[in-house]
Amino acid sequence: MAGRPVYDADSFKNVVEQGEVTGFQFAFKLQYYRGITLSIIRDIAVTIDGEQIPREDICLTVNGETFTLEECRTVISPLYRWEFGEYALVTVKKQGGLAAGKHHISTLQFIAPSYMPFPLKNTVDTDFEI
Repeated sequence: MAGRPVYDADSFKNVVEQGEVTGFQFAFKLQYYRGITLSIIRDIAVTIDGEQIPREDICLTVNGETFTLEECRTVISPLYRWEFGEYALVTVKKQGGLAAGKHHISTLQFIAPSYMPFPLKNTVDTDFEI
């Protein structure tokens, strides 16, 4: 799919909880031709400025509800579908968040639709500034 923006450029920001920066977040779109239930997500891998983020430090928010990647595997409710063309919010736990300035992010979406004979992986990179 050429020309379709994946990341919401305005969504990159640090997460502040109780006055402390605990991580960062961004919004991005599903790299698939239709919406999915969260249960087919096998992984969302995030590499920021060359540092790979541990899987357990990544959460996904869809329709106002936040799930760990492991919890996503059990979510079959149509209330929490990640629809084609909609942004999901990814929150990354990273003490201190990201420094002000330019950054490079690479995100891998790994899904396993039941009707496909193989899982699908898509990696998307971009540069952004906080």
